[in-house]
Amino acid sequence: MSTKLKILVSSVVYGYEDLLESIYSLLDEYQYDVLMSHKGTVPIDPELSAMTSCLEAVEKCDVFLGMILPRYGSGREEKDSLSITHREALRAIELNKPRWFLVHENVAIARHLLKPYRDPDHETTFRLKPGIEFQATPILEDLRILDLYEKAMNLDAAEVKHRRANWVQPFGPDDDARLFATAQFRRYRELAEKYLPRLKDTKAIRNRVKGGPA
Repeated sequence: MSTKLKILVSSVVYGYEDLLESIYSLLDEYQYDVLMSHKGTVPIDPELSAMTSCLEAVEKCDVFLGMILPRYGSGREEKDSLSITHREALRAIELNKPRWFLVHENVAIARHLLKPYRDPDHETTFRLKPGIEFQATPILEDLRILDLYEKAMNLDAAEVKHRRANWVQPFGPDDDARLFATAQFRRYRELAEKYLPRLKDTKAIRNRVKGGPA
């Protein structure tokens, strides 16, 4: 078995191939075992759906890097169901994986611009007031991207002091995203010493996957 730290990079692909290629190269250079669907390194079980295989990869990874981008992503089982990247991020949060998130500046700006038109009756999801119809644009394809953004920021916790793992780094140019990845993940030895020992505690991992105490 590999003793490398497994990192899952969760992201939509179309339109962001160059960025993903560079992120993969950085993480690979820093000696991570990089799981990225764009590169074909996510273990696939031919008998399972793509969604299931991706969620299993979340459970098996040691650390998680989520990229929240203007496109919503594919893999939706039904029109109104969640995309694969959305479910991956929610699963990582549910399992309390050590996690980092990047958010494209267009998403952050769209949230601020749409905030005055938000329906106050929907506190856990970002919906517009009755009579205001959302139209997909290259800036923001789907309002569920904002749901994911707010979940990553851990806004469910009413008090700021109770929010944990809630750092979501905005970026504009791709170089900003690469800088963040470099600053966070070049500390391979530090992260490995902190998180690899958890792999030995199979009981804790099993309980966490089943929703029990870690």
